Amino acid sequence: MSAIVKPKLKAAREALAKKDYIKAKDASLSVLDYEPENYNAHVFLGLAYLELGDLQQSEQMSLKATTIQPDQPLAWQGLSKLYDKSGDTENYIQVLNKLAHLFLSSNDATKCAENLQKLIECQRKNGTPMQASPAHRLREPAVDVHMQLADALTLLLPESAYYGLLSGLPPPEPTAPTATTTFYAQSAIHDSLPIIEEIVSIIEKHEHDVFTNEVAKRRTRLGAAGPEAVKREVGREVWSSSRLPALYQEILSHPNASDDLRRASEAKLLHFKQQLLYALRSKDDISLKKKLSEEVQDLVSGIVLLNIPNELAWNLHIEGTDAASIEEYDFDMLFRYVRLFPASPLAKLLSAYFSYSHLTEVDSEDKKHGGSEEDFADVIIDGFAEVPNSLLAHRIAAQIYQDEEDLENAVRVAENGLELLLREEQNRAIKLPQVRLGLNVILGTALVHLFPPKHHTRALRIIDEVLSDDSENVKCLMGRAFIQQHAKRWEDARSLFSRVNKLLPDDVHEGLRAREEAAWCHAQTQDPDGGAQELREVITILDLQEGREIDKARCWWRLGKCQWEIGDTASRENAFKSFITSLKRFSTFAPAFTSLGLYYSEVCSPPDPTRASKCFQKAFELDPREAEAARRLAEGFAEEREWDLVEVVARRTIEGEGGLDGGLDSAATSRFQPLNAWAWKAVGIVELTRHRYNAAISALQIALRSEPEDALLWLRLGEAYTKAARLAAALKALEKARELDPAEWKCLYFLGEVYRQSGQYKQAIDVFTNILLEIPSELTVLLALAQTHLEFGRAEQMGGFPARAETSFVSAVRAVLEGLDASPGFRRIAWKTAADALYELSRIPTYTDETSLISILQKAIPLVTAHPLEQLSAVLSIPPAIVEETQSALSRFVLEVCLCAYSYRISLGSLDSSSSASTWYDLGVALMLYARRSGNDSKRDNIDGETIRCLKESVNLAPLDDRYWSALANALFSSKPRLAQHAYVKALELDPKNYVTWTNLGLFYLFHSDTELAQEAFNKAQVLDPDYALAWVGRASLAVALGDQSEASALFEHAVGLAAPVPEADLAFARRSFHAFNTTSGKQGVALDSLFPAFFVLDRYSRQRPDDATGLHLFGLVCESIGHLALGITAIERAVSLLEAAYEETENEEIERQFTVAQINMARLRLSAGAYEEALESYQVAIGLVTEADDPSRAALLAQAHLGCGLAHVKLGNPQAAIESFETALEAAAGDLTLGGSATILLAQTLWSLETEDGREAAKTHLLQSIDSDPDNLMAINTLAGMGILTADDSLIDAALSEILALPVCERHARDPGRDVTYLLVRHHLSQNDPRQALSIVQRAVMHEPSHSKGREELACLLLQRDEPISAQAIVQSSNIPLRRSLGLRAVAEARLGANSARSRAAKAVFWTPWEKRNWLALAYCCSVQDAA
Repeated sequence: MSAIVKPKLKAAREALAKKDYIKAKDASLSVLDYEPENYNAHVFLGLAYLELGDLQQSEQMSLKATTIQPDQPLAWQGLSKLYDKSGDTENYIQVLNKLAHLFLSSNDATKCAENLQKLIECQRKNGTPMQASPAHRLREPAVDVHMQLADALTLLLPESAYYGLLSGLPPPEPTAPTATTTFYAQSAIHDSLPIIEEIVSIIEKHEHDVFTNEVAKRRTRLGAAGPEAVKREVGREVWSSSRLPALYQEILSHPNASDDLRRASEAKLLHFKQQLLYALRSKDDISLKKKLSEEVQDLVSGIVLLNIPNELAWNLHIEGTDAASIEEYDFDMLFRYVRLFPASPLAKLLSAYFSYSHLTEVDSEDKKHGGSEEDFADVIIDGFAEVPNSLLAHRIAAQIYQDEEDLENAVRVAENGLELLLREEQNRAIKLPQVRLGLNVILGTALVHLFPPKHHTRALRIIDEVLSDDSENVKCLMGRAFIQQHAKRWEDARSLFSRVNKLLPDDVHEGLRAREEAAWCHAQTQDPDGGAQELREVITILDLQEGREIDKARCWWRLGKCQWEIGDTASRENAFKSFITSLKRFSTFAPAFTSLGLYYSEVCSPPDPTRASKCFQKAFELDPREAEAARRLAEGFAEEREWDLVEVVARRTIEGEGGLDGGLDSAATSRFQPLNAWAWKAVGIVELTRHRYNAAISALQIALRSEPEDALLWLRLGEAYTKAARLAAALKALEKARELDPAEWKCLYFLGEVYRQSGQYKQAIDVFTNILLEIPSELTVLLALAQTHLEFGRAEQMGGFPARAETSFVSAVRAVLEGLDASPGFRRIAWKTAADALYELSRIPTYTDETSLISILQKAIPLVTAHPLEQLSAVLSIPPAIVEETQSALSRFVLEVCLCAYSYRISLGSLDSSSSASTWYDLGVALMLYARRSGNDSKRDNIDGETIRCLKESVNLAPLDDRYWSALANALFSSKPRLAQHAYVKALELDPKNYVTWTNLGLFYLFHSDTELAQEAFNKAQVLDPDYALAWVGRASLAVALGDQSEASALFEHAVGLAAPVPEADLAFARRSFHAFNTTSGKQGVALDSLFPAFFVLDRYSRQRPDDATGLHLFGLVCESIGHLALGITAIERAVSLLEAAYEETENEEIERQFTVAQINMARLRLSAGAYEEALESYQVAIGLVTEADDPSRAALLAQAHLGCGLAHVKLGNPQAAIESFETALEAAAGDLTLGGSATILLAQTLWSLETEDGREAAKTHLLQSIDSDPDNLMAINTLAGMGILTADDSLIDAALSEILALPVCERHARDPGRDVTYLLVRHHLSQNDPRQALSIVQRAVMHEPSHSKGREELACLLLQRDEPISAQAIVQSSNIPLRRSLGLRAVAEARLGANSARSRAAKAVFWTPWEKRNWLALAYCCSVQDAA
């Protein structure tokens, strides 16, 4: 075999050499035919395919060769050439990597270096992830291109596996770089610094890009943390696994690195470690963080020691210095910092501080050019803003603020410094207890003197913490002593000041101040002489000091206070001299002016109030903390009634004690107790009078902290709460005031106001009434009582209690009149309340106490008609008078008096345009109501014109009040639609959420037939308030206009069920329900139930609109339908009287027709109730009105009237007159089959009742003629069949029923909805004693119509009659008979079966339907059966 293969392999090799690739391919294939696993044949074939352009086959052959002998480089080199040619970078890099491994294994340094060079070059050009397995394609996650290059470059570094082999390469020859194929590798092996620098630059860029992109991505996540937290989180992830620290260290230790490169790398290393240190979390990475902190500190220490200009290192060193005070810092180090970084903000700040502190060791520009301490302080404060993260800057700025007595900023900066210190300790994993102590000293001592004693609690806590660490800290000892001094614990304060004096006996600053304060404390302990002596010793030392004017003035003033306290005249004169000396030492020392004012007002003889006032003013101008001077000034201004000046003094006093927030934040208001409660009280009362109730509440609350037992303060606070509508709090405050001062009636008054505003009207009325028992003529209380009665009446009226509301409204007017009798003041408010009460009274339909009402009206008329408006005289008579003694006339009279009251209120004038607009609006609204009640068209036009004028006047005076625009639109609703629409739109612009205006706009559009806009307006109104009934009525009316009757019925039904009913909705719903009842076919019980809601809403409607004849008429018809005949007769009688009065006034034909219909209906109800004479009279009245039947409707009325007369005659026992009436009705109803049929039946029944043969024959004849003319007259057929049953005339029965019985079942049921034919047949067979046939008929009816409950009920009755109780019980229990109708049958069936529950079931049937006679019979039967048993 080898003899064949070798020649072919040789031929293939030669063909490849000659570039005869086809021949090489053929030869290689021939070899593979003999040896399929021949390595060389696969290699040659792969090369041939490559040169022939068949890359896929070439790749397959070469890969096959690598699997046969994976450690032979020849096939891999072929693959390398293939992938390089095809541009498959990924596989090319994998193959190069494999070749490098193979040559590493074979110790071929040159070949290995060549492949690594190719690998680096390829990564530099393209960059593709290196794969572990080059045998086949493995897709790894994408890696940054530059990081791939960095990984490739790392292969040339000492830690690489290739470095040992490559180090054997000779050094490069710079003059002949092309002499070898591995020049780049040789250079990298013999000098790795450029490679390391390139790798560092690549990794730096990569980490920066990853950090930036990841931060931006995470910031957009939901629930992302703050920017700094996100940066720290990303930084931990990126920097904790970075290779940069090791690479920086390699550069630092590299022999070829220059000094500049080492410094730059060291700076980068420090910055990197500082970033990572700050990013690590203390709780999770404490050990790593501490280790990293030590490394950072080592780097910093080395840099500072060598004086290297690395600003970050110097800043870290400075900020990490733990010193209790600024003086403990290494100033030599700080001087070097300033010289190294003169342009940095911190260096500028330090330079200014050195100049401020007179430290001459630094040769700063500020020192060269000179400048005052104030200038240097300004430079420090300005520079502080540029270094917000410097602890040293915070300490310097806080110290400067404290030295300059800007305590508020000192506190803020110290607090910020403590927060910064906490962050610095957490970030650097170090502790700086001395720095914390120094900041706490500044914070505590500043809080002591910041508006004392507001912050003393907090300051004491901080000072005690400092003293626990440093018991001899002078500043904190002084601060604690000042706190004790302000709390008037003089001995404790003196002890602390003496301790400081012992610590600093020769110090002329803190030591001497402590000695002065100790002397002052001594003087306050009932020993002014001893204190004065010690103060003189201090003054002796102070007088020897240069400057110190304020200290000198204070000591002299304190000496004067000691002399003042001694009390004798000589001592007080000496005190006066000391006060003068104090001012000589420092002319603007405010306490001395206060003391001089006291001298001039109390000691000077005679007193000099002018000088005293000037001294107090000067003291208060110099220092608002001079509370005594401020109080005396305020008292003087109050005596002169200069309230604005009182407020100015009070507010400045409050500012002097720190205001609401104590100089720091608003939370202080809940902690601080005011020093000057009188100032807060004054401010509270001023704010109360200006109607700024929340501000008044805050001020009064603060005043109460100092004076919690001040009843007047509690009263004012309760008043403020009341007027701010915070009623629960007002109630508590007023109860407290009442407890402190039970005799104060104003407290009770405001309690009544609270009850009124919270809707507890009865309690409010009781309170006001009790006050009036003590002071009966107090106008304020009378007006409040009147307003309470008015609001109570409105609530009662909304609740459906018109009689109670009437009493409340009358009481409101009576209270107003009593108030006007007692005092003429507040007439505008009084007549507003009275007129509103009269307006509400005019809307009440019926009055229960007319005497009281007329009495108060007669009292009010002379008062309100004194100055009537000229325009009002044209629409009503002045003074008004009662024309008729009817409810409607009285209601109109009340409204006319109301109009006069509103008119009189206008004549009184108004204080502002808003009040004036309200008066015109009230008059306009009342005139609208008056116009609706006016029957005269010309008079109504005049009233409408005056209404529009009044409402326009209100709009002109207050154009931003939507109520006035809406009322104007209502007045123009039908007469001027364009103006009305504009007014509605304007009202909605002012208040777009007013659902009433939206509803009115919808009704306006509906009235003018714009259904689309009406729908939108109603929808908007219902969105704003789904429970507003009128919006639902509008929607229902819109549905009616669109022809959707079912939707309209549902909407009306919903409207009448809402809390605030609309009368129009009640009437529309009742009319629809009554119509549905009259047209419903089927079960009478169900239809009757559906009429009950209509009964209730009409009852409500008739109470609200007692003069609406239509509603009363409909109510009477509904009462007739449900059996309330007496109530129905009363309602229709009222409607008849109203229609009669209206007809007499207008003589309208439509009213005449309504009157006739009402008379006929009233007669029918009387007939049903057994009042036959009255019924006959009403029928005759109706007949008299309808003398001529010239149209079908009048003919129908005439026929019905004669039918009713006939029935009345029958009941009165006058059959001949009845027959005449029926015959007349039959003639009148000639063209009406229904009325004609009814007349025929009644005539036949009357003729039959004569019990004569001729009469009976005539009755049959009339019925047969009626059936002949109207075959569908079922009533005539049934009557004729009934006559046949009574006379046992089967032929007559057959003649009557044969036709209807021959009809199909469906048609027969349609013509006989009441199933009267079945009933007659059953009665017929029962009368013939044939119960089986009767049962058969009922069973057939049930089979044809199993859902008909009456048929099943009849079947059960027949089964019980046949003594089949089991079958009857089964029928009743399994059927759809209503339970209340089936209970009696069940009881009888159970009684027949001997069940004990029969009696209770029968009793339940009687309880449910007591009007059903058969249920009583069933109960009697069950009782008898059980008694018999």
